[in-house]
Amino acid sequence: MLELTMATVSGTEEGATAGMLMADAPSEPGAVLRVGRDKSVCRLVTPDDWLFVSRVHLEFLCGPEGVWQVSWLRGSQPDPSSEVRLIVGEYAQPLVYGGSVTLPRGGSGEIVVQDRTAPRSVNVGFYHEG
Repeated sequence: MLELTMATVSGTEEGATAGMLMADAPSEPGAVLRVGRDKSVCRLVTPDDWLFVSRVHLEFLCGPEGVWQVSWLRGSQPDPSSEVRLIVGEYAQPLVYGGSVTLPRGGSGEIVVQDRTAPRSVNVGFYHEG
C-alpha cells in the first residue's frame, strides 16, 4: 500500500495543513496515483491557477515487485516552471524533469514541487508499507 497526503502551501501559510488531501493505492503491479491539475486523471489535484504544476505532474507507479516509483512527467513546456525534490529523512534529492526515482519500501518521506517564480509549493507526503 502506498499512502499519499498533499498540502498546497503559499508563502504566508508555511507549515499549514488546511486543505490536506489524501489518496492511497494497493502495492499491486500497475497501480498508479497521479498528482496535477487535471481532475479527470489525477487523484490529488492542485489549484487550477497554479500553472507551475502540469496537468499531470507526478505519477506514482507500482512495478512488478510491488515497489513504487515516482516520475516527474514532462509537460507541454521544454523547461519546467517548478523544481521537484524527494526528501527522505535528512536526505534530499532533486528529481530530474522527465525522470523517475524508486521510493524506499517501508519508508516515508515527502516530494516537494516548488514554484520557481513565487513562494508556493505542493508538498506530497508518502508512506510506502513494507
